[in-house]
Amino acid sequence: MADTTHTSDAIYHRLFAYPEMVADLLRNFLAPNILAELDLSQMRRLNTKLTAKTGQRRRGDIVWEIPVCAGGSLFLMLLLEFQSEIDEWMVLRMDVYTGLLYQQLVDERTLTPSDGLPPVLPVVIFNGEPRWGAATSLRELIRLPAGSPLWQYQPEMRYHVIDEGRFPEETLKGLHSLTAIFFRIGHPGSPESILEASRDLVEWFAKHPEGPPVKQLFRELLAIGLERFKGPHSLPQIPEELEEVVNMLATHVEKWSKEIEQKGILIGKQEGRMEGRMEGRMEGRLEGEQAGEAKILTRQLQRRFGNLPQWASQKIADAELSTLEEWSLRILDATTLESVLADLS
Repeated sequence: MADTTHTSDAIYHRLFAYPEMVADLLRNFLAPNILAELDLSQMRRLNTKLTAKTGQRRRGDIVWEIPVCAGGSLFLMLLLEFQSEIDEWMVLRMDVYTGLLYQQLVDERTLTPSDGLPPVLPVVIFNGEPRWGAATSLRELIRLPAGSPLWQYQPEMRYHVIDEGRFPEETLKGLHSLTAIFFRIGHPGSPESILEASRDLVEWFAKHPEGPPVKQLFRELLAIGLERFKGPHSLPQIPEELEEVVNMLATHVEKWSKEIEQKGILIGKQEGRMEGRMEGRMEGRLEGEQAGEAKILTRQLQRRFGNLPQWASQKIADAELSTLEEWSLRILDATTLESVLADLS
């Protein structure tokens, strides 16, 4: 099977070069209170020169300037990740990019200390596997005991991560968003699911003829999907029109599904042993997500309250995924470790 990583990388960068796509991404995957601060209708792409003094070019090359409703501008840095392994130093990279961006703004706009620096919103879009578990705060990586007077001198940096594979398919379907359809096509659970997403895509463009000119990019993305699911079979030439690509996909899905089902990859009409195998696979996936959520929660609690006592670590290890997710939300308001890990009512 051909390596499509480079092609996917190019599609992402071209897709989010359109302000309509960036606005759609933020409206559906950003917290409402942050979204309320921004005037997305007036955003514009910034020509970045994120190059260090050594001449090394940095990769944070998608930056949007977005007016803030209260006045001034915010700089949105979109860092698109296409690697299968998580970058544990991502927050450090973001810190470097931010510093280079600020230096560029100071130089090009002749800012003075009285002008101050504009706020930034670093966003990482991750489409790899497994789920993102790297530190999102620079201080999580700094090794100092809680309460140390040195903390006041340590740098601070945080970014927002959009982990595509973390969103359930049903949640993405309910958004009726072009970006959500894009995520569904990029993370299909089966040929049937990518076919359903592609049909929703055609319907979306039919309802929004004034939308961003990205049909060709989606056509390329679906071509990658065809390549992914074709297995050992050869495909005829991919059509040039999106609708024709979807029709081609539909004609092959039933055949592919039957072949994959026979190999034990999908559950179709088979029962018994095949059903048990899929249940085991789903249980394994849930266990992986649970372990990742527990790791993230532990890091957050250690950063907030210091080293965790044995009872807290054990409680996190025994908790279900839904409980871990609820505890992660409590960190925003709770003042004690006990209140975060209190049993759910």
